[in-house]
Amino acid sequence: MDIKKILTSESVGAGHPDKICDQISDCVLDECLRQDKDSKVACEVFAANRLIVIGGEITTKGYVDVVKCAWNILMPLGYKESDFTIISNVNSQSSEIFNAVNKEDGQTLGAGDQGIVYGYATNETSNYLPLTINMAHDLVRLCERIRREKNIDYIKSDMKSQVSIDYSDPSNLRIETIVMSVQHADYITQEQVKEFCNFVIDTVVSGYNMNKDFNKYINPSGSFVIGGPIGDTGLTGRKLMVDTYGGIAKHGGGAFSGKDGTKVDRSGAYFARYLAKNIVAAELADMCEIQLSFAIGVERNISIYIDTFNTEKVPLSQIYNAVESVFDFSLRSILNKFNMFSPIYLPLATYGHFGRNDLNLPWEKLDKVEELKNFINNNI
Repeated sequence: MDIKKILTSESVGAGHPDKICDQISDCVLDECLRQDKDSKVACEVFAANRLIVIGGEITTKGYVDVVKCAWNILMPLGYKESDFTIISNVNSQSSEIFNAVNKEDGQTLGAGDQGIVYGYATNETSNYLPLTINMAHDLVRLCERIRREKNIDYIKSDMKSQVSIDYSDPSNLRIETIVMSVQHADYITQEQVKEFCNFVIDTVVSGYNMNKDFNKYINPSGSFVIGGPIGDTGLTGRKLMVDTYGGIAKHGGGAFSGKDGTKVDRSGAYFARYLAKNIVAAELADMCEIQLSFAIGVERNISIYIDTFNTEKVPLSQIYNAVESVFDFSLRSILNKFNMFSPIYLPLATYGHFGRNDLNLPWEKLDKVEELKNFINNNI
């Protein structure tokens, strides 16, 4: 009996309670960096019912009204000031961590914590992300764009998508199932919600030129009027697979949002993606997953592991040698190359941190492809 090989990824909209928290965290981070590029920020947000708590450790020469940051996120999502009480409980960064990160020479930076991170790339799509996560992001992104541009008040900002793809025949990928759950006003019917979602689904699927004979579930729970933090608790960093590769690749467990670049949970994961994407784009492998590990206070990774899932075109030993020779692994170099001392983070808090064609992200650049190819050709 043939068994279908089905992979599934999900995404969530800007009004999902976890994503609200991610956006507030990254808004605070951006405001700190806008005033002081050397700000050290680890901002966490908790949202439950009608209470939002902003906490964490921040050391900066600037002044940031974190409550105002929160309202800057909430208002465009359709909330008003009477909806939430917002509390700030922000402290300064530990002096021990500060001293581990900032070296005496004033140039070298040490990792802000220990940890492991993963980067991944696949040649199945033009942006080197799994097809499942691309489609899942496109569904909720289009929903939110229509909601805002058309000022549709009966569709709310809390929404989720889920896409299952049949990988049984890699040369003929087929959609198996699409799930959409969209918060809505209490005065419209489920038929109206389905009409809206069907338009979104049909538009996205047509853009991929894929099969249309798939299973479809729209608001399978029925009524979805109570949403956002009022309907479910939100927390910064709880949508790790949405932020990365849709569960297709591993994840080290560290969140991104609200953290400045010295936190290697973020910068290390961006660098691992950069490595993997350039390896695949250089046609050294069809798929690549890279693990990096770090130790607090140490200026570069302490280990690297490369897995190409038996798709490598050259020996793995050559890929290891090429990566070590072509790329600069020092934390200071990574932060400078990726412009991570600048306020670039809020747009990343929704719809993923990788493969973003709408953003000019430095860790998505393919500027090392030729160097990798040349190294391999010169060291055969």
